[in-house]
Amino acid sequence: MTDLPTLPLLLILVAGYLCGTIPFGLVLSKVFGYGDIRKIGSGNIGATNALRTGNKTLAALTLLGDLLKGTVPVLVGRHFAGETGAMIGGAGAFLGHLFPVWLGFKGGKGVATYIGILLGLAPIGVLTFAVAWLGTAFAFRFSSLAALVATVAVPIVYYLLGLHAVAGFVAVLSLIVWIKHHPNIRRLLAGTEGRIGAKG
Repeated sequence: MTDLPTLPLLLILVAGYLCGTIPFGLVLSKVFGYGDIRKIGSGNIGATNALRTGNKTLAALTLLGDLLKGTVPVLVGRHFAGETGAMIGGAGAFLGHLFPVWLGFKGGKGVATYIGILLGLAPIGVLTFAVAWLGTAFAFRFSSLAALVATVAVPIVYYLLGLHAVAGFVAVLSLIVWIKHHPNIRRLLAGTEGRIGAKG
């Protein structure tokens, strides 16, 4: 078996990154007349902050866009370079969402794009994420904690199913999600993190 050429893999990485940099939350918030979403709520460009506008359609479209920009590069990467290409495309998209060149490398926290990548790699990961998220959210009422628990559960399930390379790759993405959530983790430890459904 011959090694995959480096140039196509690099192109897949760059294309994935550029796809990941599309700031759907920012673009859609302006289209819907809310201006710069970075000046609303937490200042994040993701769906959770888009929901703080009170416009559920805006939030849903932002979520869909952030999901697809994770899924599409994975599928394109797989088409051209198999599973290696799929993971490289996903890595590019994830980094693009977190560190978009157009926004001074200040992007979102990556959860929606993470889920989109799971959908492209092996959809059982999306089901695992959903079950872990819903169970944790129901028990503790913290969205951030639910996401963190879910990102731990997914690579474990992948590994148990024998998808070892995918499990290792997703574990790295999960670690990055945890790093990006360090303000939430501090608030959770301090008891000041907002609960799901809380006012204000």
